[in-house]
Amino acid sequence: MSAVLPRLSAEPSSAPPAVVAASHVTVIADAAHDPKQGASLRRAPSRWRLLLPWLLPVVLVGLWQYFSAIGRLPAGILPAPSEVLRAAWVLAERGELQRDILVSLRRVTIGFLTGAATGLVLGFLVGLSSLAHGLLDRSLQMVRTIPHLALVPLMILWFGIGEEPRVLLVAMGSLFPVYINTMSGIRGVDPKLIELGRSYGLGPFGLIAGVVLPGALPPILTGIRYALGVAWLTLVVGETIASRDGIGYMVQNARELLRTDVILLAIVLYAIAGWLADSITRAIERRLLRWHPNYAKGAAR
Repeated sequence: MSAVLPRLSAEPSSAPPAVVAASHVTVIADAAHDPKQGASLRRAPSRWRLLLPWLLPVVLVGLWQYFSAIGRLPAGILPAPSEVLRAAWVLAERGELQRDILVSLRRVTIGFLTGAATGLVLGFLVGLSSLAHGLLDRSLQMVRTIPHLALVPLMILWFGIGEEPRVLLVAMGSLFPVYINTMSGIRGVDPKLIELGRSYGLGPFGLIAGVVLPGALPPILTGIRYALGVAWLTLVVGETIASRDGIGYMVQNARELLRTDVILLAIVLYAIAGWLADSITRAIERRLLRWHPNYAKGAAR
């Protein structure tokens, strides 16, 4: 629409201003009713929104490649993007890249689902019950502050060097963001809405399903988004426990062999995995919160 107005205003006209303004409104209204013209007006800003987030990464990668090509960035310190792609191609030909990605994906999926489900259950329990809040919340907050690295020796002593300690670390990293956001979201529901639901004859389960859950859903989904990022970060720690496969093992092996290109490749893989996980969660968020005015406006734009 903004592209139509300057073009129309630039045309010379001897008509009175009111007539010109009316003609502008008529053209815009016609564009809104004309499917082809209206679609073209909506498509331009939509394309910009899709391309804009990729502008800065493309520029940075281009500068990285340029300075590497002219020798300003030594290959031993920061290999060029082309070298990173070449390392990915070599590992993919051997089958190592696909294997490590699938192993890490399996670990983070199992750990995240376990931790997020536990966090949801505890969050609902503590958020809905004052007794459970007094009994569990303080202990869970104390466990939350323990660094994951401090638990690695205990995990090895308790579970050995199998898959259990890695998955358990990812589950612990995913549990607390979901728990905190779920509990806070439930306890932050407006009491007036609960009283309104009771006045309409809703029982405990009806209040939870019709009032509490919709009101707490935005912070719950925010906690899930954050937990996905923490899950991938925790996986880096988990795969340092005598691992023989996975992206973390790829980093450890590359460090011993001084393969900076492979280390950068692993960093890129973690970044892509985190971006994909966040994008999927945001799509689910928009789907579940279509009734919310803020999300409805974002979807309409």
